[in-house]
Amino acid sequence: MKIDRNSRGTLALVYALSIAAGAALFCFVHVPWIVWPLVALLLWFCAWQTAFFRVPERQYAGAPDSVTSVADGAVVILEKVFEDEFLKRDCIQLSVYMNFFDVHANFWPASGEVTYYHYYPGEHFLAFAPKASAENEHSCIGLRLAGGQEILFKQLAGVFARRIVCYAKDGLQVQGGAQCGIIKFGSRIDLFLPLDAKVKVKVGDSVRACETVLAEL
Repeated sequence: MKIDRNSRGTLALVYALSIAAGAALFCFVHVPWIVWPLVALLLWFCAWQTAFFRVPERQYAGAPDSVTSVADGAVVILEKVFEDEFLKRDCIQLSVYMNFFDVHANFWPASGEVTYYHYYPGEHFLAFAPKASAENEHSCIGLRLAGGQEILFKQLAGVFARRIVCYAKDGLQVQGGAQCGIIKFGSRIDLFLPLDAKVKVKVGDSVRACETVLAEL
């Protein structure tokens, strides 16, 4: 199993603290019906964190003119908006919300060149709140596809997300389906598409990074 390279230290700390807590339970609490359920809870927590930080191998379903999901989760926003940071025009905003149990590794939605990257510190409102897109801590990544189309996506922190990792930099050539970063704990991806994009999903749909085609350009 592959673990995100920026999360290995976090996972090692989780294991170490869980082992220490388990040892303390066996040493100082001599009531089996208390100790064993707590140890089981610690084991479950370690397993959950391992799954959370893993980078799954996925079969990329994209094509040169399609955009796949950046993350696992559910579509929570699908509407027309004016994107005023990079594209500076009316776009379709398609947002995917990740809960605590979704894989939080993020993947490039298409192949192309990174033409814009900026990180913003900010607030930590609930990730599914509309104002989170502008006010929460986030990273913005602009991508130009081989056909010349440009899209933008944002990695948004949520209430519990305290670290956004992004591997983007200006001029970087990227491959659709490769990992582009990770957001640690509940968070959201905002994707901004051209108005003439043919959207293939609707609000409420569950999507999977790399495997779900969100739109054709």
